[in-house]
Amino acid sequence: MTRIAKTLVSFLKKEDGPTAVEYAVMLALIIVVCIAAVTTLGSNANSTFSFVGSAIKPTAS
Repeated sequence: MTRIAKTLVSFLKKEDGPTAVEYAVMLALIIVVCIAAVTTLGSNANSTFSFVGSAIKPTAS
């Protein structure tokens, strides 16, 4: 029984688990920010290309 208690105490003292969780949360936040940035830039680029495309008149040959 004491071995289980010692194992539990040493598990709770380790900082590897919380560190991994913190890194996972940071990674998730970075991914969310990247997806939002790519979506916004994609929308802006699409509207810019559409505007330029409509402004250019085809030449008659």
